[in-house]
Amino acid sequence: MAGKEVAEVVNRCDDAKETHNLDLSGCNLTQIPEAVFLLMRSTTLLTCNLSQNLMKRIPSKLPSKFSSLKELNLATNHLSNLPEELRHLEDLTRLDISHNHFKELPQVVFRIDSLKILSAEENEIVEVDIQRLRALPSISEVNLQGNPLASETHSQLVELKDITVLLTPQDPVLDAVD
Repeated sequence: MAGKEVAEVVNRCDDAKETHNLDLSGCNLTQIPEAVFLLMRSTTLLTCNLSQNLMKRIPSKLPSKFSSLKELNLATNHLSNLPEELRHLEDLTRLDISHNHFKELPQVVFRIDSLKILSAEENEIVEVDIQRLRALPSISEVNLQGNPLASETHSQLVELKDITVLLTPQDPVLDAVD
């Protein structure tokens, strides 16, 4: 990172000490700098926005360092999986993994009992484990728009009653080809 980018990250960390909301969106990060964890060590973060970066993975220590997160925005990165340790974010109610490279919902998602809203639009998701999704005790909304869902999966998601599922309408002509 260049000097200007480092200064921007440090400034945003300083802001987060006041607001408890860390916004590192659009900082061209390929990873979360170790300095961020050091700067934030005495701050209870409620939200963390890491969207619009270049990250391919999230460090497994993020949940232990930011254990009080209610919202985590990982949208528009290059992610294809999440660390299993995210299940330790016991207060997490909103997770945004949209605009990444997920081929399925990460297994850890099904272990976050507090999760209410999951945004997973514009990925490469074809199948969804409907039973595990239903079993999430707090889930109320799932956005899967813009994913190449299989016809059967799409149909099953449409039929879910207790969860609001946002989907891209399927083209009946393409459906007939399946």
